[in-house]
Amino acid sequence: MTDTAGECWEFDADGLDPGRLYTLSLAGPDKALCEPWPLATFSRRDAQVERCRVLFFACAGGHESLGHLPTAVRNRLLRRALSYQPQAVVANGDHVYWDQRTKKKESDFARGASPLAEQIAGKFDRALPVLGDRNEEVLKRAAGPQIVPVYGVDFRSTPVFFVQDDHDYFDNDKANDRIVTFPPSWFMLQLARATRAMYYPEFLPDAQRPAGLPWASMSPGARGVSESFGTIRYGNLAEILLYDARRTLTLAGPSAVLIDPEVETWLNARAASDDVEHLVHAPSLPPGWSSGKWCDWYPDLLGKDGELTTLDSKPYWQPGWLAQHDRILCALSAMKARAPLMVGGDLHAIAAGQIRRSGVHDLADNPVTTVVPGPIGTDPQGWPSHARGTAPRVPNHLEMREHFTAVEQHGFTLLDFYAGRMQLQFFRWDRGTQSVEDIDELRPFHTLDVARPS
Repeated sequence: MTDTAGECWEFDADGLDPGRLYTLSLAGPDKALCEPWPLATFSRRDAQVERCRVLFFACAGGHESLGHLPTAVRNRLLRRALSYQPQAVVANGDHVYWDQRTKKKESDFARGASPLAEQIAGKFDRALPVLGDRNEEVLKRAAGPQIVPVYGVDFRSTPVFFVQDDHDYFDNDKANDRIVTFPPSWFMLQLARATRAMYYPEFLPDAQRPAGLPWASMSPGARGVSESFGTIRYGNLAEILLYDARRTLTLAGPSAVLIDPEVETWLNARAASDDVEHLVHAPSLPPGWSSGKWCDWYPDLLGKDGELTTLDSKPYWQPGWLAQHDRILCALSAMKARAPLMVGGDLHAIAAGQIRRSGVHDLADNPVTTVVPGPIGTDPQGWPSHARGTAPRVPNHLEMREHFTAVEQHGFTLLDFYAGRMQLQFFRWDRGTQSVEDIDELRPFHTLDVARPS
C-alpha cells in the first residue's frame, strides 16, 4: 500500500526469467478483480537482440478543467503511438500541472492555487505532512485526474518509465527577488515523492548503477529501485539512462550542478563502457534549445528585439550548469564506437538537431544528436512562443544544425535501435487545423537516421 487509505498499491515480483512472456492477474479472496493480461520481461543484458523500439513523449499532464488538452484526445494520441508496438515507453516529465506559488505576473493566480483549482481539489496546507492528513486527499484530487484516466489500462502490457521534471514538484522553475523555486522545498519533495509512490513506478534495479546514488525508493523493503535516476536496458543492443535534472540542482555559482556529481560520474562511466551497442541519455531538461527561461542549461535571455542574447545577465542563473552541460556532451562525443543521442523533456515542442560545437569544445568528429520528442497534454498557453515570448531557439553557446525548425504541436517520437544505427520517427498533430479523427492515421512527418561512427 503506497497511500494511507488503501487506494493505491504496488507489487514487486521477484525471480522472473528474462525475455519471457508472463500472464498477470489480480484476484480478491473469492473472485478475479479484472481480466488477466500479458507482460514480457526484457532480455538479459548480454542477450543478442536485433531490434528494439521505444516510444518517447513529454508533458502529458494537466487537468482538462484548467485548459489542458482533453483527456480523451490524449488517450487517442497515446493509443496511436501504442499501435506501433513499442517495447517500452519513456514519459519524460511534467505528469502533473498544479503550480502552487509561481505565476506569470503578480495579478495572476498560480494555476494550482486558483479559485477553480481549489474548488476542484481543495487547498494544500504546507505545514502538514502530505500523506496521512487532508493534504493527501487534495493531492489525489489534483494529480489523480491528470494521470489515471490518461493511461488507464492501455499500457498494462507496455512498461512505462516516468521521469520527473519541474511541474511534478508542483511549481514551475522560476527565480526572482520574491521566489526561487528550486532546489525543491521539503513540501515540494514530499508532493513529488508521494505522487510517484501512488501513481507511477520507480525505476528498475540496475547492477551497473551505483547503489548510493541519491533518492532511492521511499518504499520500505524496496530492492534497488530509484526515484530519480534509472535505466532501460534491452539486451546488448540498447541502454537508455533516465535522469531528473531538478531534484539535485544546486545554486553554487561556477561549481553549481543540475545533476548530482555522483550521478554525473555514473553517466560518464556508462559512456566509457563497451558492453552495449547504443547508449542514449534521456534527461528531464534537454540540451540544444532555449526560450530564455531561468532554470536552463544556457545563459540566454530574450532580448527586446525578440532574439536570444547573453549581453544581459540572467538573474539567478548558475554558470556551473553550463559547465556540467559541456562535460556531459564531451563525454558522449568521446564515445568513438557509438553515435551520441539525447532525448529530453520539458520543452513543449518537437525538435531535432546535431550539436557540433559547445562553447570551446569541438564535437564535430562525433556530433551529439539531441531530440525533444513532443508533448501530449499542452494547453494553448503552454507553447514557448506564448509562455516565453519565443519559440525554442538554438542558444548562442552552441553550433548546431537543426534537422527541422522546432514544432509547437502535440506529438510523440519513436526510437528504433538496430545493429549499427538508430532511427527516429517524429509524429505531430495540430489542434488548430486537424480533427481528432486525424490522430488515428498519423504518420511520421520526419524520419532521422543516426548511424554509428565509421
